[in-house]
Amino acid sequence: MRSLITGGRGFVGQWLASHLRELGDDVVSIDREIEITDAVALLAAFTDAAPEAIYHLAALTHVGQSWDEPLRVLEVNVIGTGALLAAARQCGSDPRVLVTSSAEVYGAVTDPGLLPLREDSPTAPLTPYAASKLAAEAVAAQAHLGHGQHVIIVRPFNHIGPGQTPNFAVPALARRIVAAERSGAGTIPVGNLSARRDFTDVRDVVRAYRLLIESGRPGAVYNVCSGRDISIREIADGLLGLAGTSLEFETDPSLVRPVEVPVLRGDPGRLADATGWAPAVPLEQTLADVLAYWRTRED
Repeated sequence: MRSLITGGRGFVGQWLASHLRELGDDVVSIDREIEITDAVALLAAFTDAAPEAIYHLAALTHVGQSWDEPLRVLEVNVIGTGALLAAARQCGSDPRVLVTSSAEVYGAVTDPGLLPLREDSPTAPLTPYAASKLAAEAVAAQAHLGHGQHVIIVRPFNHIGPGQTPNFAVPALARRIVAAERSGAGTIPVGNLSARRDFTDVRDVVRAYRLLIESGRPGAVYNVCSGRDISIREIADGLLGLAGTSLEFETDPSLVRPVEVPVLRGDPGRLADATGWAPAVPLEQTLADVLAYWRTRED
């Protein structure tokens, strides 16, 4: 299969490209060399590549930073999705398109009876990032309903693994633990450790994306998640245990988000029914791999 990835040099994009090549796909990755809102440049790239599948990963993804640049987040994540879908319609190869949204669109769930979250659960985005992703979903749904495009929408919950930048909680914790080991510090700064999230290894996430390109129903939305939530505190303790070190956590107000979603746990049943997918990488293995990655870094 000829596959094209936007955001191909990002964390997920690199893992996805590797997975697709292992399956024998021809892969083209585009990233910052093309502005994602430039429909003309996208059309030229898509026409040249003639992809059968497009994985749209390019986005501004840092939830906290979205409060500082909400208009830029909307421009990239919403207008960029519209430009991409328009180019895909016109490029001549009639590609299937997978658009990545986010579980953040569900917002805060205060009633445990509403968990796990399903694709038909209410959406109530709390952050500029989440709002942009829900708007991008609407753009993708319109492309399917109005133009008949083969578009699939995924809502990945928290995904982690080696190579992820420290803009996110798990790699940030691992990096601080390694830095403390090297410096002899007795404490590490942390944000809100009580938040609970549904974590999936990035290697399992990219498997789900490829399976959905093959078997997903056009116009449908799919959660990509483990179906289990765990607190950031448990993650932090797990990393400390794997590191074999004793450190104290010290809350840093600058690491606490203005608005925090207390718990996210998804239901991956629709994905499993469509593709047979199930997570395969244990959380402890993921954490060990993340810690090992940061121990190889000189910074």
